[in-house]
Amino acid sequence: MLFESTSYDREFEGFCWNIPDKYNIGVDVCDKWARTRPEKLALIHERRDGTLQRITFAELKRKSNQTANCFVSRGVTVGSRVAVLLPQSPETAIAHIAAFKSGAISVPLFTLFGEEALEFRLRDSGACVLITDAEGARKVQTIRDRLPALNSVLVVDGATRDASAGSEDFEAAITPESNVFEPIETRADDPAVIIYTSGTTGKPKGALHAHRVLLGHLPGVEMSHGGKIFDTDVFWTPADWAWIGGLLDVLLPALHHGVPVVSHRFTKFDAPAAFDLLCRHGVTNVFFPPTALKMLRVEKSPRQRWPLKLRSVASGGESLGIELLAWGRDALGVTINEFYGQTECNMVVSSCAPWFAACPGSIGRPAPGHDVQIVSDEGTALQTGEIGNIAIRSPDPVMFLGYWNNATATADKFAGGFLLTGDLGRMDAEGFIHYVGRNDDVITSAGYRIGPGPIEDCLLGHPAVRMAAVVGIPDAIRTEIVKAFVVLADGFVPSETLSFELQNRVKTQLAAHEYPRVIEYLNALPLTSTGKVIRRELRDRPISTGAEN
Repeated sequence: MLFESTSYDREFEGFCWNIPDKYNIGVDVCDKWARTRPEKLALIHERRDGTLQRITFAELKRKSNQTANCFVSRGVTVGSRVAVLLPQSPETAIAHIAAFKSGAISVPLFTLFGEEALEFRLRDSGACVLITDAEGARKVQTIRDRLPALNSVLVVDGATRDASAGSEDFEAAITPESNVFEPIETRADDPAVIIYTSGTTGKPKGALHAHRVLLGHLPGVEMSHGGKIFDTDVFWTPADWAWIGGLLDVLLPALHHGVPVVSHRFTKFDAPAAFDLLCRHGVTNVFFPPTALKMLRVEKSPRQRWPLKLRSVASGGESLGIELLAWGRDALGVTINEFYGQTECNMVVSSCAPWFAACPGSIGRPAPGHDVQIVSDEGTALQTGEIGNIAIRSPDPVMFLGYWNNATATADKFAGGFLLTGDLGRMDAEGFIHYVGRNDDVITSAGYRIGPGPIEDCLLGHPAVRMAAVVGIPDAIRTEIVKAFVVLADGFVPSETLSFELQNRVKTQLAAHEYPRVIEYLNALPLTSTGKVIRRELRDRPISTGAEN
């Protein structure tokens, strides 16, 4: 599905999906290469102690076959749910691939989840097998009696001492199993993975995706990496593989193309350590969430300090803004390709520097194969320039099958033949989509509808600002006023003078009605586990005296 030209219009207009009736992700990303290029490198795992483990596609097939046989011997059948609670590691990839090949549905889980979050997801999915480490097994032990469907817990770094918890050593469990396994012949529309939404409000929902979801990702992934994937590329992301951004934007697409992926677990994301890792492994293609880019931005002149080999940098999850894009060109030597999507329907919009110049304030154009429009709440297409719902026409290969055990929420997600993302945006005359904000993030002030993104971007352009988030707070006269929460860069302290500078910057660079009338300084912003700002927590904070003008 690789693109053949450098023309966006030609690729978009001439694109045609080629989704086979029978398709299995595990066979595609593993067995396909094990047959044709068995010694080709699939994974480069850097352990915490710095030692390396290199996994070829032949070894990936052998291990995933043994794991699939292990699953079957423990009662896994077609449609069973297999949960994976692990950081980036070879075992994480092996477990997902084995689940796919056995016809099961994998359920990626984030290692930083607490007991309550794990209990909800494991109980809601009805997972019968869990692959985890000792830390994850200890969490699950305390809730095990509330998970009647969970029959087996396989621990990659040794079984827990409490045998009553049903834990087994993963390696000991798969070693006796045959390394021959005949993959289940799945249809492209058969269920493959449940990814729970991170969400900032309400309970998480399990987005159920079919095997075709990987093929649906490819145009957007390739577009965000310059329209080409080369045999010499090396991929990495700090994003956890438990999230769609790590699993389906990086790990599985890279393996689909037969290029190696670097895996490493940072105890805590650290900018110098990230630059070191990029250099050590000659990483050429990386996906950085916006939060990671903001943290990297603190390091001065990285190209002079680290011999980077970056060919492409993709970013998505929240709007980047002009300031971060300019920093990327200067500091990283590449134009960051911003992409857009969500757990239910991902990688549908992207920028692509070789195809067209970045449009300031835009998140890109629809990726080939995806009909993305701006529509009303009823699903009616709006005129150019009008603000409405960013929506994707159904059906679409990358679109979810529905929410697990939640038909009502699934139905509410669609209107007029479109999936409504819940994000507001507008499309300009050249087809660029401009992100305005979440439906519930848009600020209504004195009759104006104000999106937080441009204001945050403007604030980030000030040297004193490390991170910024903007919300609306109640106001008796204007309905709402704009409030900014600011995390300062090292060497700066809060002051009325600084607040006035920031307010005036927004007034002069954006608009007088958009400036933050209140500024509150924080040591850190509340973030979801995927690095998105939890604006609800900011809106719910007690009214601060802050800086008001």
